[in-house]
Amino acid sequence: MTSDNAPPAGQQQAPPSTLHGSSNGTPRTRICVYCGSSGGNNPAHMEAARQLARVMAANDIDLVYGGGTVGLMGEVAKTLCALKGPDAVHGIIPEALVKYERDGTYQTVNDDNQVVPAQHTYGRTTVVKDMHTRKKKMAEDVFAGGPGSGFIGLSGGYGTIEEIFETTTWNQLGIHSKGICLLNIDGYWDGIVQWLDKAVEEGFIKAANKDILVTATTPEDAIKSLLNYKVSEAIYNLKWENR
Repeated sequence: MTSDNAPPAGQQQAPPSTLHGSSNGTPRTRICVYCGSSGGNNPAHMEAARQLARVMAANDIDLVYGGGTVGLMGEVAKTLCALKGPDAVHGIIPEALVKYERDGTYQTVNDDNQVVPAQHTYGRTTVVKDMHTRKKKMAEDVFAGGPGSGFIGLSGGYGTIEEIFETTTWNQLGIHSKGICLLNIDGYWDGIVQWLDKAVEEGFIKAANKDILVTATTPEDAIKSLLNYKVSEAIYNLKWENR
């Protein structure tokens, strides 16, 4: 899925280059996956994380994620890394969260004397100073990606939904034009979908902007939704400085 002629989701492509590389001059497709550092109580969520990674591997898509090794985030990262190698995965985590969103795989010390997970299992990890820097760097990786790049929200808690809504707000404000998709497993995001309908009905979201945040029920459809994403004509066309 690195060009408009990419094969359907689930069909194998050529081997990847590096996360920050390109294929035939076109930047590689990168998807940031927001998700929980918990596995949840329903096994369907963990299986969705694995299946999303499998579909990304089949379509030669790189992963940007929160850098943890536990829960859904750890599962999607290690599954993709096992299928496509460490160059396909970039984790970005604040230093303060390292001791909470990790397991025994954090056994490598990088050049900055920071403890990070084994690269061959979870890909490359960047440790940053705070949450704002984490989110900025995750987004910048996606913004630099090729066709089909965007953001997918797997199941998660407060942090996951905050990241999804901030990225959606940035789209509405014209900061970026990448797609955002909720991967709605077993109705997990039904309440958010209902709220979107209510917000439009009550006049707090323009009807044309409702689909800034799209939904899908399978990993295949989530990836297709990003490839086919259309920017709303009702967004704010504001000018933002690049810093």
